[in-house]
Amino acid sequence: MDTFEGKDAHLSEHTLHSEDLLHGHFLHIKRDTVRLPGGEQATREYVVHPGAVMVIALFDDGRVLLERQYRYPMQRVMIEFPAGKLDAGETSLRCAQRELQEETGYRASEWARAGVLHPVISYATEFIDIWFARGLSAGERHLDAGEYLDVFTAAPAELLAWCRDGQVTDAKTLTGALWLQNVLRGDWTLDWQSPT
Repeated sequence: MDTFEGKDAHLSEHTLHSEDLLHGHFLHIKRDTVRLPGGEQATREYVVHPGAVMVIALFDDGRVLLERQYRYPMQRVMIEFPAGKLDAGETSLRCAQRELQEETGYRASEWARAGVLHPVISYATEFIDIWFARGLSAGERHLDAGEYLDVFTAAPAELLAWCRDGQVTDAKTLTGALWLQNVLRGDWTLDWQSPT
């Protein structure tokens, strides 16, 4: 893979000053003064996020596991792959296993890390590690206090149609659908592992 590391110095911005605007329970908002590549100064406001995971769980019959959850900022119910925020000191795989089990009740015997996505590069540090899971076994959900969501399955073709028609607009789920489509076609491969 060709990278641009070392070739982008002429585009880099350098922090001159940083201040906290909000340090809440979930979000940390900062305002930085930066020096632009041309020497002038600018202000950058952004959200510091600890990172998250998303799980594309595959059933033996080819269906995928999805959720419907009300997202307050959007004021609507969204269709999404299971996902969740990393806890302090938690590995990405452990977070994926925990979130899948807590939100859906399912556990998986095999896992494959597909990649990473940055959903809002213009104003947040958030990254989401993309995990595939298979060898699913059902169990009991353990939702967080105040968490309400429905779990359901869909054929990949249904999910892709919902993406095309605008029923799925969540960035991580759209990215997950791209990964799913390419994995199912055999264009992209995964390195499956059975964690101990």
